[in-house]
Amino acid sequence: MKRLYIVLFAVLALTGCKKAIEKIAEDMVIKAMTDGQWIITSFTQNGNDITTDFTGYKFKYYENRTVDAIKNDILERTGTWNGDAATMTTSANFTGAPNPIALINGSWKITNSTWTTVEANQTNGTEVKTLKLKKI
Repeated sequence: MKRLYIVLFAVLALTGCKKAIEKIAEDMVIKAMTDGQWIITSFTQNGNDITTDFTGYKFKYYENRTVDAIKNDILERTGTWNGDAATMTTSANFTGAPNPIALINGSWKITNSTWTTVEANQTNGTEVKTLKLKKI
């Protein structure tokens, strides 16, 4: 019976550690995204480079999971965002936004990231988009 308690304690402790590690990873994602503003340095849609459509845009992410799209220092649209370190994904939703902002909507698979850059791609049916963000 004593062994059962030891095993049960170990399982609970490990489960708690896993949740703590996930919380730390989530906190790091939030810290990385909310520290500064971001610009799009590359955006392709089905192989077509449309990066210039995002000229003048900056994105400011907040801890409450909102994100502002700012064009030429004027707030154009507020949306929501999420990031998951465990699955290496991020998502954004700018409800009712026109292009090019609407092109950011949806879930993105992060393919490369540092504290100041993020590279991601998104596939919806036959549409393939790639995105590179840089912190400024």
